[in-house]
Amino acid sequence: MTRRLAEVAKRVGVSEATVSRVLNGKPGVSDSTRQAVLTALDVLGYERPTQLRGVRARLVGLVLPELQNPIFPALAEVAGGALVQLGFTPVLCTRTAGGLTEAEYVTMLLDQQVSGVIFCGGLSAEEYGALLRRGVPVVLLNAAVDYAAIQTEPQPDRSPARPLDRPVPAHRGAYRPAERYQDRLDRRTVRTLGFPQVSTDDVAAVQQAYAHLSSLGHTRIGLMVGPADHTPSRRKAAAFTTLAARSAAGKAAHPIGNALFSFEGGQAVATELLTTGITALICGSDVLALGAIRAARRQGLTVPHDLSVVGYDDSAFMNYTDPPLTTLRQPIEAMSRAAVTLLANQINGTNPTPKELLHEPELVVRHSTAPHHQGGRLPQPGLRAVGTD
Repeated sequence: MTRRLAEVAKRVGVSEATVSRVLNGKPGVSDSTRQAVLTALDVLGYERPTQLRGVRARLVGLVLPELQNPIFPALAEVAGGALVQLGFTPVLCTRTAGGLTEAEYVTMLLDQQVSGVIFCGGLSAEEYGALLRRGVPVVLLNAAVDYAAIQTEPQPDRSPARPLDRPVPAHRGAYRPAERYQDRLDRRTVRTLGFPQVSTDDVAAVQQAYAHLSSLGHTRIGLMVGPADHTPSRRKAAAFTTLAARSAAGKAAHPIGNALFSFEGGQAVATELLTTGITALICGSDVLALGAIRAARRQGLTVPHDLSVVGYDDSAFMNYTDPPLTTLRQPIEAMSRAAVTLLANQINGTNPTPKELLHEPELVVRHSTAPHHQGGRLPQPGLRAVGTD
């Protein structure tokens, strides 16, 4: 007990006597100091006294899939700052090799009576369902869940389960709530099944990149995105497939590759995509784009003379790469603050219909894209286009 008092007092900057008064529910302590002591208990992993366990902490979990991709620290920095301004204490949870998974972090956060959780990475169907059952306020930040693929509970009239919301394009610098597949969607089903989501408009991103490359004369354009079960990657692939179907060059000239979100993953898949004779490549992240540039150079090609490359995120230092990377900038500031606002509304008792707020990205043209020169490369004999089965 003495050790606990000393650790908490040191962390908060008060006397052990003040900590003791808080733990025993005694008067003479300001509300701000009392809250700081309770928060310190949670952060240090100590259990609250029985009479205080019903008081929910002002902790908010920020769960990130990794820190190697610069976009995730950027999201966490803005979201964390916005949470602090509202009186919350952000707790950063990052998945590492051999460390805790997102599901294990969720369990740990709930044990600490967090006020809510912001996810900046994907959730499995099982994790998604578990969070729904626990009833904790959650916002998905660039961690979209495909509602259309999730079936609701049977309706009272035994009619088939209904799909949920789907996103629609938004204006640049703004967002627009999702529209429903069906106008007569059961509102009770919506409230009990979904979480608010804040995402970048993947369809608009692909359309902007494709239009830019087409305007430069490219007709053989490839797409490299993340794993096939990654919802934003699926959305990009679907939009790209639609554009390919309208192209005079046909689907074979528009291969799609799925890669792990890493430099090495991008290099490996880009190496295969280059065998199809593409002259331009749209990538699902800046890290993948850098891997693609490495793959091109390993084959004796130059960027952008032989291959134009478009990234996604506009991470830090992308204007200092060689060549400076043309990329799609995510509106990190607006998205992070929107996620915090949605979470705060839930914590304060406002339960929004789970819609997705789509923010449109901005194409930032630098020097990794250039006009297609005549006499471009052709597919190597005996090799087929990737992702065109």
